[in-house]
Amino acid sequence: MRRWLYLLPVAVFALMAAGFYIGLSRDPDVLPSPLIDEPAPQFDLPPLPGGAKGLATADLKGGVSLVNVFASWCVPCRAEHKILSAFAALKRVPVYGIDYKDKPKAVAEWLAELGNPYTQIGADDGQVGIAWGVYGVPETFLVDGAGRIRYKHVGPLTQADIDKAILPLIAKLGQ
Repeated sequence: MRRWLYLLPVAVFALMAAGFYIGLSRDPDVLPSPLIDEPAPQFDLPPLPGGAKGLATADLKGGVSLVNVFASWCVPCRAEHKILSAFAALKRVPVYGIDYKDKPKAVAEWLAELGNPYTQIGADDGQVGIAWGVYGVPETFLVDGAGRIRYKHVGPLTQADIDKAILPLIAKLGQ
């Protein structure tokens, strides 16, 4: 019986090593989302003050669209804004914005300074972000014509993200 007790630390070490091996083999930039291939959550956001129209689930149906969750207080959002504006200028798909937990005056000044790449923007107090599974801003989702989430990108978009992930997926989805 005592011999087996000497093997216990070896067994524990082997289990820990296997766990580390599996954990280290995963891509740390990929955060799994349970919403991939699921319908976009139901929501109906009001527009920003002075905006003509907010954003709702119905707006995401009928064609592929990109949904970007952003905020004026978010430094990485500022970094990604130029890339997002260039992508929107391609007019491949509409780019919708969810303004996350922001002050109306701050976002208005931010968009006036940097430009507005969004087709429509909805003002979110945080509830819709929770429904979308937002970890933090910025986050970007690609939604197909049936309103299903097909891709999620956490963090600021780069040109490489657009070229290697988003544009090929848009082409695959038929836009």
